[in-house]
Amino acid sequence: MSPIETDRIQSLLPHWVETSRQRSSQGKVAAYIPELSKSPIDALGVYILGADGTSASAGDYNLSFTMQSISKVFTLILALMDNGEEGVFSKVGMEPTGDNFNSMLKLELVQPGIPFNPLINAGAIVISSLISGHSNDEKSSRILNFFRELSGNDTLTYNFDVYRSESATAHLNRSMAYFLLDNGVLQGEVEDVLDVYFRHCAINVTCADLARMALVLAHDGTDPLTGAALIPRRYVQIAKTFMITCGMYNASGEFAIQVGLPAKSGVSGGILTMVPGRYGIGVVGPALNRKGNSIAGVHLLETLSREFDWSLF
Repeated sequence: MSPIETDRIQSLLPHWVETSRQRSSQGKVAAYIPELSKSPIDALGVYILGADGTSASAGDYNLSFTMQSISKVFTLILALMDNGEEGVFSKVGMEPTGDNFNSMLKLELVQPGIPFNPLINAGAIVISSLISGHSNDEKSSRILNFFRELSGNDTLTYNFDVYRSESATAHLNRSMAYFLLDNGVLQGEVEDVLDVYFRHCAINVTCADLARMALVLAHDGTDPLTGAALIPRRYVQIAKTFMITCGMYNASGEFAIQVGLPAKSGVSGGILTMVPGRYGIGVVGPALNRKGNSIAGVHLLETLSREFDWSLF
C-alpha cells in the first residue's frame, strides 16, 4: 500500500467495522467446542498489511483467538512440502463437497472413500497424518515453527484451554478418523494424529499474524517484508485454489461471488484472506452465521471488496 492508499483505507475502516459489527447480534459463537463459547460475541477487528509494511487496522484487531480451520491451509502446504503432490492427493481429493465441514457422509457413499478436499475436517485430519516427524511433539513443533516463520512472530503458541476442550469433545472427528483408518487412508495411530490436529487448530494468533501469513500467500510464497522465499509457488497456487473453492465451508461459492478473494475461515471467528500481489488481511468476529463463518467479518469483507474493487472475478 502506498501512503495515500493506507490513509484512505484507514480513514474508512473504523466506520465500516462499526457498521458490520451490528451484524454480530444475528450470529452465535461456536459452542460445540465449549471453550470457544466464551468468546466475545460482539467483537470485530481487521488488519490489512501491504508489501511495503504499511498497514491499516480497526476494531478489535488485537484480540487473540485460535486459528482453528485456518491452520488447515498451512498444514496442507507443509504436507505438500514433505510429500509432494502425488503423496498428498493419493490420500485426499481436490473437489468441494457442498456438505458441512464436519460431515462424513461422502466418505462412505463416494468411492474411493478419501476425503473430498484438505479443508474439511476429514481431509485436514488426513493431512495432519502426513506431516513428517518421529513423534507427535516433533510434528507439532514443525508446524508451530512453520507458522511462526510465516507470521514473523516467534512467540506464537498454543491455547491449551481450547486444545483440551476440543480434544475432550471431538467425538465426531474421532469417528471420522477411525473410519479413515479402517479404509486404509489414515497413517498412524488415531489418537496421535488427532493430537497433532487439535494442537495446530489451537494455535493463538491476532489479525496482524493472519495478515502477515496471508501476505506471503499473496506474493506467491515470498515474504515481501524480508525477501525470503518460504513456500514453493506451485504449492501456494494449490492452496489459494482450495481457498476459493472450499475455504469458506459450504458458503464458498457465495463468498466467491460476493467478495471474490481466496479466503479461509475458522469457527473461532477468524478469516484469513488476501488481495493477490497486494495485501494480506486478517479478520476476527466470533459470532458465526449458519455456515460457520464470521457473520460480521464476511459483511465487512463484502464492503471492502466492493468499495475498493478487489474481486478477482
